[in-house]
Amino acid sequence: MSLKAVLKTIWFLALFFVVLYVGMNNPQVISFNFPVAGTTAKDPIHASAAVIFFGVFAIGVFAGMALHIGGGGNGAKKKAGK
Repeated sequence: MSLKAVLKTIWFLALFFVVLYVGMNNPQVISFNFPVAGTTAKDPIHASAAVIFFGVFAIGVFAGMALHIGGGGNGAKKKAGK
């Protein structure tokens, strides 16, 4: 395992800890408004802060994963030129 992978894992766990820490200290129900044009939910979402923080974090993780994995075009060019 490379040092870069270990550092990325530590950074990911640190971010996850912050999300959990904030969620544990904010157990009350909050209203979450996401005013993007074209959304189907016009009413705010009412849920505990921990659930909303985790949801936002999870969406960010999946978006980062999609951006990281989606760059397959350059790999195919490198193999063809080999």
